[in-house]
Amino acid sequence: MLTDTALKSLKPKDKPYKVTDRDGMYVRVGTNGTISFRYDYRMHGRRETVTFGKYCASGLSLARAREKCIDAKRMVQEGLSPAIEKQRDKRRIKEAKSFGEFGEKWLTAGPMADSTRAMRRSIFVRELVPHWRNRLLIEITPGDLRAHCLAIVDRGAPATAIHVRDIVKQIYGFAILHGEKIANPADEVGPSSIATFVPKDRSLSPSEIRVLFRCIEKVATLPTIRLGMKFYLLSMVRKSELQDSVWDEVDFENAVWSIPKERMKRSKPHNVYLSQQMLDILIALKTCAGNSRYLLPSRYDADAPMSRATFNRVTYSVVDQARKDGLPLEPFTVHDLRRTGSTLLNELGFNSDWIEKCLAHEDGRSSRGVYNKAEYEIQRRHMMQEWSNTVEAWIAGQKYAPAVLPPSAPMLELDPSL
Repeated sequence: MLTDTALKSLKPKDKPYKVTDRDGMYVRVGTNGTISFRYDYRMHGRRETVTFGKYCASGLSLARAREKCIDAKRMVQEGLSPAIEKQRDKRRIKEAKSFGEFGEKWLTAGPMADSTRAMRRSIFVRELVPHWRNRLLIEITPGDLRAHCLAIVDRGAPATAIHVRDIVKQIYGFAILHGEKIANPADEVGPSSIATFVPKDRSLSPSEIRVLFRCIEKVATLPTIRLGMKFYLLSMVRKSELQDSVWDEVDFENAVWSIPKERMKRSKPHNVYLSQQMLDILIALKTCAGNSRYLLPSRYDADAPMSRATFNRVTYSVVDQARKDGLPLEPFTVHDLRRTGSTLLNELGFNSDWIEKCLAHEDGRSSRGVYNKAEYEIQRRHMMQEWSNTVEAWIAGQKYAPAVLPPSAPMLELDPSL
């Protein structure tokens, strides 16, 4: 059996020669003094040889060569040729595609809804391409993925971090499905190790609404952010629906904001009927926006919408300010303001159909959702004004009893010609 001392004492001869070790492994000493570890075996009636590597300071140690020999013997027992598998591994490395290339292939060919594809492409381009575009798939480790996701969490975007981890998992799964023999780094990075979320049932109480708008005045932020936060609560729209909105969608004369279907979650156009308070906010935002086409333009680029993370950071600051002031306000998200509006309007006694229409919800699974196409414009205008009045009263510390029904409802008239 060989030892390191014995290996170092081997000298070249006129012809190559072998020196055996254990488990069938041996070393071949070349005429130039090169020592290489080898293993001979039979596979399907033919004799094959696999070379593990050279014995030198930058090559294999004796112990590592023996480990490789044991692995090779196990492969032979399983019907695999170690020499052929080694050639395949070399070819894979030589032909390996970058993370960016496989990401593009997955985004193009992977089965997913168009809206999901658009969202994932946005995250892929923004969060992954700048960092890993040219990296080979074998070069990205679980540690790399975890560190990258935690950096995203630290900037206040835990949901984005979870999506990044999922996209990486999907890309590697796609690559493995198409023949790449690689480990999926996302398998060792659980979603809960990146971020955890409070169950989606958070709704602010009237007293918390008052605390929110008291504390936001003390937070270091732009006046447009304060106005935007209030507009979210009054309008109950989704965050992206407001942050991507443009002035061409707003009709001041008819007090309606018409969101096109391309920007709606369910791909159906949606009208937001504007109360007097909401119109006042939009007039203030228009004054601040200058020549920007966006209701909430970026602070640094008027031709771009405000950053997705801006309002998230403000909610954290507001909660911190409330704690400093000793006021009751549990952590909340911008989306919780939408849920707050829905919850409190239901508690105030408003018609649930009007509320669901304001939220742009449609239950396609029931006959009611399929056949009820009413817009409820008059009723919704009344409800939005009463909701704005109620919120204003709560912020001021006053009581307000909203009228849950409009003073008059339109009568359906028959066409006299029929």
